[in-house]
Amino acid sequence: MGVGFVVGVLGVLILSHAAYSTIQYRALLKITEEEFSGPPINVVVELIAGLMLCMWAALTVPGKFLSILPHSDENRVVALPENLDFMIFNHRGKAIPMGIDAKLK
Repeated sequence: MGVGFVVGVLGVLILSHAAYSTIQYRALLKITEEEFSGPPINVVVELIAGLMLCMWAALTVPGKFLSILPHSDENRVVALPENLDFMIFNHRGKAIPMGIDAKLK
């Protein structure tokens, strides 16, 4: 487990705690019959901190980008035939009936 993964889990836990705190705050407001105008400032700070940790983890956990080698066999482009007029594509589109005015003449 790398540092990025641990930071990501910590960010998710912080976001979960902020969500739970908001739900708990709304329940308290229902008991006191007050109107909900927004979460408290400590929950907003928690949300921002959790979001930043999750974003940092999402950018660092996948790893480094690898360069594409131009002469590799895996990166070959499949050549198309020279005469593209006779290519046939079988797909699900032929199951959809076309309107009379939409057909090509």
